[in-house]
Amino acid sequence: MGNMHFSEVELLKLFVSLIIGGVIGAEREYRSKSAGFRTIILITLGSTLFTIFSIQIGSAVSADRIASNIVTGIGFLGAGVIFREGSRVSGITTATTIWIAAALGMGVGGGYFLICIIATGLVLLVLYGFTLLERYIDSASQTRNYRIVCRYENETLIHYEDLFKQYKLHAYRGTQNKSADSITGNWIVYGPARNHEKVIAVLLKDQRIREFDF
Repeated sequence: MGNMHFSEVELLKLFVSLIIGGVIGAEREYRSKSAGFRTIILITLGSTLFTIFSIQIGSAVSADRIASNIVTGIGFLGAGVIFREGSRVSGITTATTIWIAAALGMGVGGGYFLICIIATGLVLLVLYGFTLLERYIDSASQTRNYRIVCRYENETLIHYEDLFKQYKLHAYRGTQNKSADSITGNWIVYGPARNHEKVIAVLLKDQRIREFDF
């Protein structure tokens, strides 16, 4: 243990790891994610240190025995930032960012500077540049769950499906339930965001509707 020798190269690895973690973490911090600036930096630095130590104290046969366990540890960190909000799952992008930050830290610790710098550029392209594309896709095709409660007047709520079609939305009917003098309808509706907003404006003005979730 006392025979470890660290050169300027190891210090350079830590510096490069700090920069990589900083630029990726800044994007997560900007978006107020649970794993932000400091967390991502610590992940890349920790991965780099573990890899350096693995190379230093590992045998010629198994120099990767410490670094190989980084993936397991990162799995626990990633799981900690994923949580469910109703029917939605949040934190998956942050979890995968933690995962790739650890991979970049390991790569830097192994001395693969060029590939790690290129990969960092690709990560930033996905996190920053593809966000605009994601927003465009979401606005072009958005999925919403509609729930409408009306007074029961001896008819179903099928006329609302005609309204969805009128605004070029694709509606998939769920259950319709009658309780006392009320009838409740549920739909999964697909279509452009602007069309959703138009039909929601119409439904909000409908005096027959007692409750409306969207």
